[in-house]
Amino acid sequence: MAAEIQPKPLTRKPILLQRVEGSQEVVNMAVIVPKEEGVISVSEDRTVRVWLKRDSGQYWPSIYHVMPSPCSCMSFNPETRRLSIGLDNGTISEFILSEDYNKMTPVKNYQAHQSRVTMILFVLELEWVLSTGQDKQFAWHCSESGQRLGGYRTSAVASGLQYPLLEKIPCDKIQALSYAQHTRQLISCGSDGGIVIWNMDVERQETPEWLDSDSCQKCDQPFFWNFKQMWDSRKIGLRQHHCRKCGKAVCGKCSSKRSSIPLMGFEFEVRVCDSCHEAITDEERAPTATFHDSKHNIVHVHFDATRGWLLTSGTDKVIKLWDMTPVVS
Repeated sequence: MAAEIQPKPLTRKPILLQRVEGSQEVVNMAVIVPKEEGVISVSEDRTVRVWLKRDSGQYWPSIYHVMPSPCSCMSFNPETRRLSIGLDNGTISEFILSEDYNKMTPVKNYQAHQSRVTMILFVLELEWVLSTGQDKQFAWHCSESGQRLGGYRTSAVASGLQYPLLEKIPCDKIQALSYAQHTRQLISCGSDGGIVIWNMDVERQETPEWLDSDSCQKCDQPFFWNFKQMWDSRKIGLRQHHCRKCGKAVCGKCSSKRSSIPLMGFEFEVRVCDSCHEAITDEERAPTATFHDSKHNIVHVHFDATRGWLLTSGTDKVIKLWDMTPVVS
């Protein structure tokens, strides 16, 4: 089920330590067991599995538990060994894992949502279980009784929040984020298989709003919808573009150059006007992120900062364990 992969010499990229296989469907979530050579996973195949590393170097299930509905998410508290599992039918099931991680004892089940549970968070200090679901409800329950203590409709909460756009991450369908606080680096993973390490210890620049204009704000050539100016100047209208650096509306001739602008979040080259291209320095073009290919469709990640390990799970039914110390340091 799990193939032992020998580590290669350290290079400036993540090192694949293990590839854990055996799930029959998508692995929706997996976490590293702190201070143990172990992994806990939940899957669409309704299974909860605790994988422990054996003397052979392979990871094999010490616990294989089948739930009544597909497992959508989970939350694990290593201090209490309490495992909360969200199901596709809206139920949350809670268990206590034994000290040797060879047994899980049921604690309770309760109907938290009317449809699929999408996220669970256990707050030890409050003894609350927080959860969200596809029913657009954000709810909190008593961890002892499972009784609902309150909640909001997530659509109502989200509508009152506005965040300034400081960065545009060029990663297709980002599925998971993790923050390495000790190094101030952000790890983003996507369905395109990309693992991106972002340096957050730099001063970011806010991306400008795109300006509206009926003609190029550099050469004053009319755009193709500006019939009056086209008639007056006897010129054919041009297509409108925008400079990603200054936000001005420009024609193709005045924005013939491309440049990366990492401090604005553009790690790859984008359209800029010719004057901005000349003004951008080599220092401003210095990358603030590194890009790596995990070779699987990632839906969830878990980062263990103490060991520098990253766990990724994906729609390919595979769990991968990475040594991130070469790039997160």
